[in-house]
Amino acid sequence: MKLVVGYLATPGGADALALGIRFARTLGAELEICIVLPPDTRAPGMPKGGYEEVLAGQAQEWLDDALKRVPDDVVAHGHVTFAESFTDGLIGLAQKHDAVAIVVGGSGGGLVGSFSLGSVVSELLHSSPLPVAVAPRGTRESAIKKVREVTCAIGQRQGADRLLATAVAASKAAGTPLRLVSLVALDPAFGHLRSDDDAVRRRAHEHAQKTLDAAKAELPEGFPVTSTIVSGTSVENAVSQLDWHDGDVIMVGSSRLSAPKRIFLGNTAAKMLRVLDVPMVVVPRDDLEDGEDRS
Repeated sequence: MKLVVGYLATPGGADALALGIRFARTLGAELEICIVLPPDTRAPGMPKGGYEEVLAGQAQEWLDDALKRVPDDVVAHGHVTFAESFTDGLIGLAQKHDAVAIVVGGSGGGLVGSFSLGSVVSELLHSSPLPVAVAPRGTRESAIKKVREVTCAIGQRQGADRLLATAVAASKAAGTPLRLVSLVALDPAFGHLRSDDDAVRRRAHEHAQKTLDAAKAELPEGFPVTSTIVSGTSVENAVSQLDWHDGDVIMVGSSRLSAPKRIFLGNTAAKMLRVLDVPMVVVPRDDLEDGEDRS
């Protein structure tokens, strides 16, 4: 199993590396740490002057420093590559190594709670065919060595099945407790029932039980899996009511606006980013089958 870490010699890069190490140790995975550099785009015929060689040399120094920080119990490899975009370079490397996810740091431009998503991370969260894990600011300072618990925030929209399957598989592989959080009561499409509190509770409980049963069917008997329902005046208010601990991870699905097998960070997940300080994994949705609801 491989995980690709998008690395830069920045605090955000250090956060991504720390989260990658935590995930690798939890899953027994190997790390492919990657620095993507822009190619020399000067016009043909103009002298190159060793631009790429100098840049690659500096990047290799940064990469060597990152590899020194990987503990002995984690296998890691380094890569310096040139690509027209950092996003394309990471996705290409991940696909080449058959990686299960891409790990990046959230520190960049555009403050969002404990996350500060720069253009590269934002682009990944709107285009990647692989799950993307985003490390909140300060992950590098945590002493937690493994994932403590996986929380899967799930609703009823298209893509929920893949999200649940991914969360179950990750928890099973890691032996990590799984907490299922039903978002049905927060779904705007649920609004026609909001005047009937009993109907809201009934629908939410039915969804939570169905999700729990589906997870248990795929997990060994006695595996630690729980289910809870969140409700509140807003998504931010609802998820803030849950208990969160250092070492927790939340997994969410892509917006229904995403292209098949691609990520698109949805409104609900974006709102969660504003108030949570645990790593978030965004999972792409599957292809739509003929006749499926596209709403």
